[in-house]
Amino acid sequence: SRPIYVERREGATLVEAALQYNDTYTETVFSFANNINTVDGGTHLSGFRGALTRTINAYAESSGMLKNSKVGLSGDDVREGLVAVISVKIPQPQFEGQTKGKLNSPVKGPVESFLNEKLAEFFEQNPVVAKKIVGKAVDASRAREAARKAREIVRKSAMAGSGLPGK
Repeated sequence: SRPIYVERREGATLVEAALQYNDTYTETVFSFANNINTVDGGTHLSGFRGALTRTINAYAESSGMLKNSKVGLSGDDVREGLVAVISVKIPQPQFEGQTKGKLNSPVKGPVESFLNEKLAEFFEQNPVVAKKIVGKAVDASRAREAARKAREIVRKSAMAGSGLPGK
């Protein structure tokens, strides 16, 4: 469907995010600070990821989609198939390194709280889209858990037949 777009201006700070899910397994996220591409991410990207994970987990819990699952959804599960752009405009950005590849300004809190609020609002207004997004994340979680169990079984069977001496 259409991308989810949210924005908020507080004083001199502007936060914009656009996200959309597809049926692939990779995550594609572009982050910008004052129109500079921060290829290594930074505080704005970690706030975005935290908000996305927390909001989708909360919606999955409240809608009962995690009843059969023993563990919550991880960040990787939630971001599977995500295409997003996060942009912040702040008065005096502080970057790490000469290439300005990573933002170090303290914007994680405002970005995270804003996106928590807006995504929760979007999920309430669009339950069909929210259920598709959460369903994809739950499927990714189940696949991750099945792969972990399969690795464990293979590791145990390889160790049992090796016949290594006790000392």
